[in-house]
Amino acid sequence: MVCLGNICRSPLAEGIMQDKIDNRELNWQVDSAGTNGYHVGEAPHRLSQKVATARGIDISRQRARNFRPDDFDKFDRIYAMAGDVISDIKWIAGKKFNPAKVFLLMDEVYPGQDIEVPDPWYGPEPGYHEVYDMIDMACNRIVEKYAVDKVLGNKE
Repeated sequence: MVCLGNICRSPLAEGIMQDKIDNRELNWQVDSAGTNGYHVGEAPHRLSQKVATARGIDISRQRARNFRPDDFDKFDRIYAMAGDVISDIKWIAGKKFNPAKVFLLMDEVYPGQDIEVPDPWYGPEPGYHEVYDMIDMACNRIVEKYAVDKVLGNKE
């Protein structure tokens, strides 16, 4: 889960997805990162934490980190919150960039429509709730789409 600063959208996405992974007992790994270094080491934005906590998810222990080229070695899918983030991922990754692994998060819900998760950084709290709802919808779709074996009882 990747956004610009790794303090608003992608920490919410990591927390929401981790909650779904835990609830479904999936053997998946999720992480988040940012494409700029402005907030490395910082906790998620206070409003991201507040909105997540209100929904029963604690993201307070997360710390912002930079997206790294070796993330392509670690992860099967890399979800970007916006098109400019995909451009940054491509630039950062250089020769390691693999377009088959990079997707806009909202394409899971609205394929091919290039819908972006808006950056709530500059706005008031309601924007964080909107972002949470969008990410939650996409994470639900990811679980529905890729956890088929678990639903059918296959625990390989």
